[in-house]
Amino acid sequence: MSQVSPTRMNLLQRRGQLRLAQKGVDLLKKKRDALVAEFFGLVREALEARKALNQAAREAYAALLLAQAFDGPEVVAGASLGVPPVEGVEAEVENVWGSKVPRLRATFPEVLLSPVGTPAYTLEAQKAFRRYAEALVQVANTETRLKKIGEEIKKTTRRVNALEQVVIPGIRGQIRFIQQVLEQREREDTFRLKRIKGKIEAREAEEGGRPNPHLEIGAGL
Repeated sequence: MSQVSPTRMNLLQRRGQLRLAQKGVDLLKKKRDALVAEFFGLVREALEARKALNQAAREAYAALLLAQAFDGPEVVAGASLGVPPVEGVEAEVENVWGSKVPRLRATFPEVLLSPVGTPAYTLEAQKAFRRYAEALVQVANTETRLKKIGEEIKKTTRRVNALEQVVIPGIRGQIRFIQQVLEQREREDTFRLKRIKGKIEAREAEEGGRPNPHLEIGAGL
């Protein structure tokens, strides 16, 4: 408080800062509420994506075992060499209440194994692993967004707590300090003015009761 100059100008400034801080708290709480709603929506989506991934994984590895059993491991290994890798994975950035949240997108190759020279079980395994890759990208997408939004919720909560528990109480304390000093000064000024007024009135009363020497001389003549 010793660093705050108790002037009316500083009082007006602190009141403006208090209104700004309170407005900031309201905006941050609205942002946090929106992020929490987005978070819980993504939780359901992530659970569904994880469930779909587990199902796709079971189907893909079951199809792989069948292909190796009926078509032979060498045929399956040779066919896998003709499948191009997944390319074109991109991260698009979305803005959710001022927070940048990534969304992954992947482009899968359209080239499939030829049904003419490829055994049926190997073709089915290739399709199953493509579905598995798609489910894997979807899980990575939802869980990455979930993690990012969770971090933003924590960051926003820390800012709200800092404003509510540190900044705003500090500003209010400074306002009370300045008001107390100004009120004390006003009482001292009022008391000083009363004393001055009292002295003036006493002097005037004293001068009014004292005889005028000029008048007394004139009366003697």
